[in-house]
Amino acid sequence: MNIAFVNFIGTSKFGGGEKWMVSAATQLAVRGHKVIMIGKAGSKFLDHAAKNNLSSLGINTWQKATGLYLRTLAHKLLQLKIEILICNLNTDVRSAGLLAKMKGTPIILARHGSLNYPKKRLRYRLSAHYILDGIITNSQMIKNIYAHYGWFNDHFVKVIHNGITIPEAVAPYDFSIRFPGKKIIYSAGRLSEVKGFTYLIDAAAILKTYRNDLVFVVSGEGKLEMELKKQAIDAGLEESFIFTGFSADIFPALKGCDLFVLSSILEGMPNVVMEAMAMQKPVVATNVNGVQELMVDGKTGIIVPPKEPHALATAIAKIIDNPDMLEDFGSAGYQRIKREFTLSAMTGNLEAYLQQKLREKENNNHETSKQENR
Repeated sequence: MNIAFVNFIGTSKFGGGEKWMVSAATQLAVRGHKVIMIGKAGSKFLDHAAKNNLSSLGINTWQKATGLYLRTLAHKLLQLKIEILICNLNTDVRSAGLLAKMKGTPIILARHGSLNYPKKRLRYRLSAHYILDGIITNSQMIKNIYAHYGWFNDHFVKVIHNGITIPEAVAPYDFSIRFPGKKIIYSAGRLSEVKGFTYLIDAAAILKTYRNDLVFVVSGEGKLEMELKKQAIDAGLEESFIFTGFSADIFPALKGCDLFVLSSILEGMPNVVMEAMAMQKPVVATNVNGVQELMVDGKTGIIVPPKEPHALATAIAKIIDNPDMLEDFGSAGYQRIKREFTLSAMTGNLEAYLQQKLREKENNNHETSKQENR
């Protein structure tokens, strides 16, 4: 198959959706398929693609802003005989997706790691109906929400759970050098509203009122960085709530921490929780979208309501002082990832789905041709 992944997210952004695209493309390329990554020139998305030896097409900002990139993109789609276009953003669907449809690319898909189509927005319904041939998501919960819209048939939205490769050897980061005698609660993600770090800071402040042995460490960058740092300082957490910036590899920190926390208010199937479980770490996570499909509450960690700092604080306190629970939850999480959420399984499911969509399109075209010839 000839496959193009399109993602014109900001040059400095690299989150779960971008990580999924790079991982999926890399594995499909290993299986012999021809893959190209299309995005903004100089973006972290294309940088990561290059590190995985993937072909790419970078579009300059001025080309994107003026629409001149469409000519370059059209040429590349025809030159490479792209059969499948997988889009990330809604704007990718309405621009690159529409162009590909006009140029004869058989299959146009969107990949949604979160709920990307608000029900009341007519333009989303129109683009989904007239441009897309399907939606890939990583959560049954998202598919269920889309099902209530009444826009699609039962087969239009396909659930393909995320998968990861469990590293064979990870050297744990030694937090004790900087924080001797402290227990480390770790989190990672974009410093944006949907990641809910403001509630994690509130939870840390609650715990700080009766204990001083906890340090919260967050890896990530984003537009709320200064606001969140100020919130932590105002709460008296300048020495116990630490922001470390973006990290391309969080496995050492996950291996070295005591507990991982996801405080998001919106997610798809959070890769970072899978990564924590793969490092045999217990997880406290908010009950957003795919978390219940990934975790088993009370066995691999604790699931709490979103936007509730007291619930986060209570769950953290329950786990962090119980060595047996820490070990049991971590072990159970690792076994679950190893059994159900490998990158190999994800790639196999994705490959089979893409091949199925091509067959369906070919059969539909054949039937249409037969009817026209009658």
